[in-house]
Parts: sequence; C-alpha cells; structure tokens
Amino acid sequence: MRLSILLALLLAMASFANAEPTSPFAFERGSWAKLRASHTGRPTVIHFWGLTCGPCLVELPHWGKLRRERPDLKLVLIAADPLPQDPGRVAATLDKAGLSGSESWSFTDRFYERLRYEIDPAWAGELPRTIMIDATGEATVLPGVADLAQVRAWLDTQRTSRP
Repeated sequence: MRLSILLALLLAMASFANAEPTSPFAFERGSWAKLRASHTGRPTVIHFWGLTCGPCLVELPHWGKLRRERPDLKLVLIAADPLPQDPGRVAATLDKAGLSGSESWSFTDRFYERLRYEIDPAWAGELPRTIMIDATGEATVLPGVADLAQVRAWLDTQRTSRP
C-alpha cells in the first residue's frame, strides 16, 4: 500500500517537472486599463521586456532572484516586442529566468504603437522599461535596465506607508 502511494507521488512530481510554463495573457487594446484596474490599491511593479531585447534577457534572471527574495513584490511582466512573439517561447524564457509564477502578458497586436500609447503617450518603445505603481496609483518610471536597489527601496517605502 505504501509503495503504491509513494509511486503515485513520484509520478505526480514528475508530471509537474515536465509541465509546460503557463502562456502569457494576450496584451491587446484595452488591456492596460484592465491590468491597472485589477491592481488598484496594491503596489505593483510592471516590467516591460522583449525576446528581441538583449539587455532584457540578461536582466530577467535578476528579476527572478528579486521575486524569490521579496515575497512582497507584486510583479507583472509584459513582453512588448514590436512583433508578436510565440507565447510558448515567451513562457519558456520566463520559466528559465525563474519567473514562471509571475503574472505575464505579451503584446499580440501588430500595431504595437497603439498599445504603447495606451500605456504612456510619451513612451517611444525602448526596452527594458519598468513602472512602479503605488497604492494610490502614482507611477514611477524606470527607463532602461532597472536599478533593483531602487526597486527594493521603493518596496520598503510601500511597506512602511501602508495604513
């Protein structure tokens, strides 16, 4: 009896180990408003990256490490490549960086300028880009590779400013 339970547990663990990473949500017109509304009142870090962005791919594992270190980090990842990318490839890249459990989106509209405009009319599309949104909705933009010490300090501020 115990052997059969042990065998069942081992088979279950093996199936999880071989499970495919979760595909990102489709980021299309109106997604930015939905995303913002779903995180209202909660400090959230939104990180824009891309499969076609070398610095982004180098930076992703550092975000994975930060997420493991800081359980208070609510991280949303958005693959914002100029052309829609294969969702499986996006998911696999996040999984490899230790970010498979994070909320993930991917641009799906070939008219990506419209998506960028909804997020920030002044954004020219440079990647990576990070937006830290506090509980009141105030946004702080970090263009380029993020200084994760600054993100940690922001998280500490969010923790101490809660009622």
